[in-house]
Amino acid sequence: MYAEERQQEIVRRARAEGRVDVVTLADSFTVTAETIRRDLTVLERAGVLRRVHGGAIPVERLGFEPALATRDAVLIGEKERIAKAALAEVPQDGAVILDAGTTTARLAHLLPADRELTVVVNSPVLAATLGLKPNLTVLLLGGRVRGKTLATVDDWALRPLSEMYVDVAFMGTNGCTVERGMTTPDPAEAAVKRAMIAAARRVVLLADHTKIGNDYLARFGGLAELDLLITDNGLDHELAAEVEATGVRMVRA
Repeated sequence: MYAEERQQEIVRRARAEGRVDVVTLADSFTVTAETIRRDLTVLERAGVLRRVHGGAIPVERLGFEPALATRDAVLIGEKERIAKAALAEVPQDGAVILDAGTTTARLAHLLPADRELTVVVNSPVLAATLGLKPNLTVLLLGGRVRGKTLATVDDWALRPLSEMYVDVAFMGTNGCTVERGMTTPDPAEAAVKRAMIAAARRVVLLADHTKIGNDYLARFGGLAELDLLITDNGLDHELAAEVEATGVRMVRA
């Protein structure tokens, strides 16, 4: 079994049982305890497990939300591939929404500078990146800035979205399941994401494989609202089949 396959199974067991411990996992996979500890470290850095004494628990059990810098430092290659695949969905002109997030941030860096696009963002970080591209018109939604994600939320962000209609919304998420749809830990961010989806003709979700099969407190949309899900090729085949069975078109970069 490859390390990535073992790690995916560890996450599955943690979510099913509420906790995993190092000794049991080492015996189950016939590997050393140190190998399992390395796996748990990788999964904690990916933001899907939280290390505890002797093992780990899934982050959704804690309502735990990794900080932006932590999330930006993991799965870099996967996020880059997802962002490159998303370029095919960017219109030649018109207006798009870029949701706050580490994968959408990579798309922001890749947006062509020669297109006449209006880009709506709820992140000062994304606004600063996009503002340097001369042909783009950047609209920054106001509101309270959440420290965890540096996303603007609350009424000052929601009101402008209620009066907008863009070609494509490129969304991020913390979790995505067939049962609950797209979820995030914070209700205020969920409200803004919900308004972004409502303001778009098409909705494209950018989510690495660790987000699929995971869910959080606040739901902001169902899979039926997606026109396209772009993920990476690390996604478990069974999970991918479950998502595709709902009718969602999927690209694995």
